[in-house]
Amino acid sequence: MAENTIALNLRRLRKEKGFTQEYLAEKSGLSRAAYRNIETGKSEPRVSSLQAIATALEVPIQRLVDSVRELRAVRFRSDKKMRSRAQVLVDVGRWIADFSDLEDILGDRKNYQLADLREQLKVCKNRGESAAALARKAFGLNAEEPVRDICGLLESGGIKVGEQKVASHDFFGLSVAATDGGPAVVVNTWDRIPVERWIFTAAHELGHLILHLSDYDVDHTDEKKEDEEEANSFAAAFLIPDASFRKEWKESYGLAFVDRVLKVKRIFRVSYRTVLHCLTPSYKGTGNIWDRFQMEYKRRTGRTLLQYDEPNALAQDAFRASFSENYSAGEPDSLSPVDFIQSRLSSLVRRAIEKEKISLGRGAEILGISLQDMRDLTASWFG
Repeated sequence: MAENTIALNLRRLRKEKGFTQEYLAEKSGLSRAAYRNIETGKSEPRVSSLQAIATALEVPIQRLVDSVRELRAVRFRSDKKMRSRAQVLVDVGRWIADFSDLEDILGDRKNYQLADLREQLKVCKNRGESAAALARKAFGLNAEEPVRDICGLLESGGIKVGEQKVASHDFFGLSVAATDGGPAVVVNTWDRIPVERWIFTAAHELGHLILHLSDYDVDHTDEKKEDEEEANSFAAAFLIPDASFRKEWKESYGLAFVDRVLKVKRIFRVSYRTVLHCLTPSYKGTGNIWDRFQMEYKRRTGRTLLQYDEPNALAQDAFRASFSENYSAGEPDSLSPVDFIQSRLSSLVRRAIEKEKISLGRGAEILGISLQDMRDLTASWFG
């Protein structure tokens, strides 16, 4: 057993638990000096000592002796106080190594299809949107095609896609450059983070791989606001192509604002926040579009959307499930009532009322709703 491997593992696991050397030594039944010598690699530990330390740390002894692949070309922005950061990097390193070994064993390593996009972007303005258009083209997506299966799409382009379940709202994902076993995207699939956020994170990290490869350094933990905004712009444009978004938004013309947002979000498998982000540049109403959505959603449901809430959220298996898959039981994608609103008829009613061709009462009669509901609907029409 290599003392430096054990020392590195001990240091990482102890810090993850938040233990001091003194506390862990006492909990393991060792003297402070004896433990310190093991952690610094000055002495070779007995198996009994390692077992005592593993028990104190509540981990298998194998976690102390396994060699660790140290990742360097990583983009992992998180608070330095995130105790599990080092362990996440170890787990990702092990996952990449296993993934690469299998590719080599089977002779099935995929070529990275987006490697040359950085050169093309040197002459582009609006780099986020331009990179998204180039990436969609490289993946063979047409101008209006939604991304039905983000994991399958990225993997078809030679990008490894992995998952980590980390109980943290401050860590959504990371990416690894090709020089370190990637390109790879890793998403935090903790069940308190909506699936829509998982999908957006995968696209966001893809944006970083294309746009910010020179900044891949595991020692860099601070976020650059401009890089994050550029990756967000990339993700939004990649998941919701503008022409398709405008088409779907227009076709839902007659729906209430909240219903419109929820229907479009389902079509593109994104969060309601992503839809609002796409609407913001063209919003000409008074006030804030985000506040308006919150107000109307609360009026309808009686509750306020909290920071990590996602109305009509996708089922968790949607992250790795394509619409085209043959499900043996149940309905795919957990459709909601918003997916079954007759947009065409509602749109005709709205246009007729706005052109004063019919009255509100007639509009209510056609849609089969009360006059008060019709008034509420017209008050919520947007754009």
